[in-house]
Amino acid sequence: MILYINACVRKESRTKRLAEALLDKMNDTIVEVKLEDIAFPVVDEAFLKKRDRLIAERAFDDPLFDPARQFAEADTVVIAAPYWDLSFPANLKAYFEQINVLGITFLYTPEGYPKGLCNADKLYYVMTAGGEFCPEEFGFGYVKALAENFYGIKDVRLIKACGLDIYGDETEKIMENALKKMEV
Repeated sequence: MILYINACVRKESRTKRLAEALLDKMNDTIVEVKLEDIAFPVVDEAFLKKRDRLIAERAFDDPLFDPARQFAEADTVVIAAPYWDLSFPANLKAYFEQINVLGITFLYTPEGYPKGLCNADKLYYVMTAGGEFCPEEFGFGYVKALAENFYGIKDVRLIKACGLDIYGDETEKIMENALKKMEV
């Protein structure tokens, strides 16, 4: 099963266009999580107390953990996230706050290091950016660090198209080049 995490909000999203082209190349069932349709709970003290209590009780069947279980069970993960303000949309960060669950997506070794518990062997991070200044460490780098170090997903790939809003650049040509370079 491919878990498609869609952080795109525009109807004609260029990021979504790239992600859907990638998904078309894959031969598996796709489950889409459209982040704009989710009202994430605020991660405040009450939320953390409830989550910590449920984890201590190993009550992982609680609906609070549905997103984490879904993520952990996926065979492949595709994240579509436009590059905004040197990162990704806030709803993707909220999603990560919901799926980082000790005992479902990761655990700590006796030495205190995270060890991934997720099934996925690949994670594709798909992004587009209006300009050329899009340092990977702020968006993709964060997701790659989580995937490799917390979730145990070692094959993390970036698919991107940048410079799409620069006057004089050929937006469609940039998109076509990104689509041609895309590998599954």
